[in-house]
Amino acid sequence: MKKKLFILIIAIIGSLYGFPQGKLKQLNSQLALKYYNNKDYEKAAPLFKELFDISRNKYYFKYYFTSLLQLKDYKTAEKVVLKEIRKSNSSIPDYFIHWGHLLKVQGETGEAKEKYSKAIKIIPGNKAAYINAANTFMQWGEYEMAQEVYLKGRRKLRNEEFNYELARVYLYLRNYTLMMEKYLDFIKENEKNLNRVQGNLSSVLYRDVNNSLRDEFRKIILKRIQEEPQVISYNRLLIWFFLQGRNFTSALRQAIAIDRRTGNEDAQIANLAKMALNNRKYTEARNAFAYLLNKGEGNPYYTQSYLQNLHSSYLYFIQEESRNLALAEDLVQKFEEGIETLGYTPTIYPLVIEYAHLLAFYLGREDKAIEVLRKGLAIKNLKTNEIGKLKTKLADVYVYANDPWEAMLIYSQVIDAFKNNTLSDEVKLKKARLGYFLGNFRWAQAQLDVLKASTSKLTSNDAFELSLLISSNLDLDTTDLPLQLFAKADLLLFRNQDSIALATLDTIENLYPYHSLADDILFRKAKIYIKRNNYPAAAANLEQIISDFPYDVLADDALFLLAGLNQFHLNHPEKAQELYKQMMVNYPGSIYVVESRKRFRELRGDNIEEEVETGEPEYDGLFFEGLEYK
Repeated sequence: MKKKLFILIIAIIGSLYGFPQGKLKQLNSQLALKYYNNKDYEKAAPLFKELFDISRNKYYFKYYFTSLLQLKDYKTAEKVVLKEIRKSNSSIPDYFIHWGHLLKVQGETGEAKEKYSKAIKIIPGNKAAYINAANTFMQWGEYEMAQEVYLKGRRKLRNEEFNYELARVYLYLRNYTLMMEKYLDFIKENEKNLNRVQGNLSSVLYRDVNNSLRDEFRKIILKRIQEEPQVISYNRLLIWFFLQGRNFTSALRQAIAIDRRTGNEDAQIANLAKMALNNRKYTEARNAFAYLLNKGEGNPYYTQSYLQNLHSSYLYFIQEESRNLALAEDLVQKFEEGIETLGYTPTIYPLVIEYAHLLAFYLGREDKAIEVLRKGLAIKNLKTNEIGKLKTKLADVYVYANDPWEAMLIYSQVIDAFKNNTLSDEVKLKKARLGYFLGNFRWAQAQLDVLKASTSKLTSNDAFELSLLISSNLDLDTTDLPLQLFAKADLLLFRNQDSIALATLDTIENLYPYHSLADDILFRKAKIYIKRNNYPAAAANLEQIISDFPYDVLADDALFLLAGLNQFHLNHPEKAQELYKQMMVNYPGSIYVVESRKRFRELRGDNIEEEVETGEPEYDGLFFEGLEYK
């Protein structure tokens, strides 16, 4: 009585305030679903009955019928389903499926099978009807019956294979071999089905904790490729599969194999190369770009591949082999050849910046670096921001060359030209840090305090940390000598004079063993050990920061850096995953949380992002170049 009264009240209120019928139905639907989701089936059932009576929508009937089953009101459930069967003249399979399930719930399995068979027998002769009947079976967990529906559909309907639908059924039946076979049949029908299959397979492979499914999938698809080499979509799916496991070498091999047959894979190979670059797979990236280069200057990706190939070699050097002078000299030769081949045009301005940095900061040829940058600045038709970046690198080189006043002048010019934007803030940070290098701590801190409000979160974070470093260590003693020594060590690090920087840091530790700079010293040493590829020593320093200084400002930096070491260099993916999780839990406000979440999901096996706009890896705190370190 109360339920009827409630419904009546809603209807009266609706009529009084002029609610349209559709709006009333929406309100009832939302309320019914709320009760249903809260498992308050006694309140949900009459609302769904009313909605079904008004709309005759089988969606509402299913919820009404399910609510009755949950209430164990089998008598009413049978009454309503028989009523609908009579109304439809026994022509709608869904009601027989519901009836069969009702009988099965009550233990009458034989009669249930009879109703299921009746439902399958009366399915109309069209694809939508077969899909609808199978879905109704699947709603009740009757996956074998859904399989039977689709197998009948294949027999009765001409040119309808139901491969995608059967794959879903086999997934629920945990027959993964047949599932994969049907997915392959589905993409064989039309290569446009590839993305759909990839999306479904990614969720399946995510649950593959022991790699058994991956191994079986590899065998099945390789067999298909051998048996049906003309089906290119198999190869594309295999490339996707390899990329899920970061196997860029095998992915590239497949992409090249397709290109040799079709000649149309340049864009895919270029994208694969950028993905490899973003994942620090420099050899694979260079091999991909080299393949495109070998196709000649007529290839539309020729210039891009030339630039990216050099960029890959540069990144490999500074991040993996920065102490290898022979490799540095070889890279100088490649840069010179590249500039000569491509000419001083706006396209090569990133090349000019990297070449100058290599010359100055790794080979000590600052005069040559300045000459290269001056030529770069003379390039016609450069965009304003490109000029700004070239000038910024020129100022960096002057800092290296121990000409801070020229550097200050150029930094100021860039700041004046780019007011209130990201580049301006980055250069303001460089200028403030130069003041810090020179021992002008109060002035530097004033500049940094303004930058804390930067729109760039990275710049703001760096400004905050350097400002805090100064304020935390400037007034602790009668002398600022420890901070002066530390700033000197930072300048030496900027100049890539790591050995002298390390000795300076050791001096601070020896002279001031309990100074508040202790965690900063550990962090700087970790950076040096990373540059020297001494990853265990770097990890030990970072672990000490995390354990001894968990509440200091560098704790999240150290944690993120340690996670990256374990992921990319120490081959401890499980530990890296746990460290990224710690970052999200313990430091939810950290600048590294977004990237930590992304890497955590990748390590967990979630589907990777394959869209890559540029070959530039995101800054992750693992390495520093120029002034981009903490």
